[in-house]
Amino acid sequence: MEKIKRGKLPVVFESTIELPSRRSVHAEEPEADDGDSTDQSKKKDSARSGRRKHLWEFIAIATVPLVLVLGNSMLVPILPELARKLGVSKGQSSMVITLFSVTAGLVIPVAGYLSDRFSRKGVIIPALVLFGAAGVLAGFGAVWHSYTIVIVARAIQGIGAAGTSSIAMALVGDLYSGATESRALGLTEAANGAGKVISPILGAALALWVWYAPFFAFPVFCVLSILAVSLLLKEPAKKKKPPGFREYVQSNKEILHDKGKWLIPAFFSGSLGLFILFGVLFYLSNILEEPPYKIDGIVKGLVLAIPLLGMVVTSYTTGATIKKNGKLMRRLMLIALCGMVVSLGLTVFFHKNLYVLIGLITLASIGIGLLLPCLNTMITGSVQKEERGMITSLYNCLRYLGVAAGPPLFSWMMDRSDRLVFLTVSLMALAALALVFFLIKPKAKVA
Repeated sequence: MEKIKRGKLPVVFESTIELPSRRSVHAEEPEADDGDSTDQSKKKDSARSGRRKHLWEFIAIATVPLVLVLGNSMLVPILPELARKLGVSKGQSSMVITLFSVTAGLVIPVAGYLSDRFSRKGVIIPALVLFGAAGVLAGFGAVWHSYTIVIVARAIQGIGAAGTSSIAMALVGDLYSGATESRALGLTEAANGAGKVISPILGAALALWVWYAPFFAFPVFCVLSILAVSLLLKEPAKKKKPPGFREYVQSNKEILHDKGKWLIPAFFSGSLGLFILFGVLFYLSNILEEPPYKIDGIVKGLVLAIPLLGMVVTSYTTGATIKKNGKLMRRLMLIALCGMVVSLGLTVFFHKNLYVLIGLITLASIGIGLLLPCLNTMITGSVQKEERGMITSLYNCLRYLGVAAGPPLFSWMMDRSDRLVFLTVSLMALAALALVFFLIKPKAKVA
């Protein structure tokens, strides 16, 4: 009896347990596949949504430096006409650029502190409002043939400009990190350059209607930027209470003490790049209207845009490539400054040939396009987010002063010798090359 039970039990046990097990395996396999495909689909949708969100944020941020650049570059083509219509000298006409940039440079550190103390958007939006309103005042000053009103309005516009580009750069550092931050900063610099490409053409085109029309175009661009920043950007909440003014100043002194060995040469190099860029634009704007070229209107704007286009394409490509690679940044900065030294040095001998002149200036602009995104990423990543507004503001302050110094110094040198113009800037580029080579040595990965 026991043998019979032992013989049947294994058969019954195997037939009742094994068969359901096979069915359950087959039944469960499709469900596991469906779950995996659903998860993958959700991840892809999330990634696409994130990219779209970043794209719109990038566009909103890019409008801020774009508006700022229009504030200077759009007026470069009309400076000779402004001098004639208002009865002022070439040097006085350059003050339309210089005073704007000096005022902006002086106010930028204050704007940086306010953005760290309160919020980035709380500074950017009122600054854009002031920028546009002062543009209207400058336009009426031109209508009334009042050089004084134009200059005062440009100074006010400079105050508005102080709260735009540098704060947008700090905002990029707040919103992103890693490779995304480098891409965003590269796009910001590219937008800056794109404004430089578009603005001389746009300024020349508007001047065909009436020479002071560019002044009245400023509020239009400001309104578009205000809408983009207000609707598309959500500023992250501050993680801790901002420091008081004394503590804030002290912390920035400590940063400059600890990192000034490379920060100050970086500030100088960025300032020099824009000094050369705006000085050369001023130089070209004046010589193109004179014999033997006699180039004016939109054609003149197109010629001025050629070197700037090289800068824009290079800026965007560089920002997308460097990511946080410190060694690559150093290599690109050295290549950029070497190229600037050689191209500007050759211009001393070939400045009479317009085609060669434009080609050499374009090579120098490409060098600037390599240089600036590297400096932007290094400087923005050098400090914590709570202190970023002041450091980026100091950097942009010096950049503005570089822009401010360009037109009047180039005007002074042009009155003496064209060769003096390019000999001076090539030597300055050589000095920047030496500073970068000996003093700027970032880590393999920039923070």
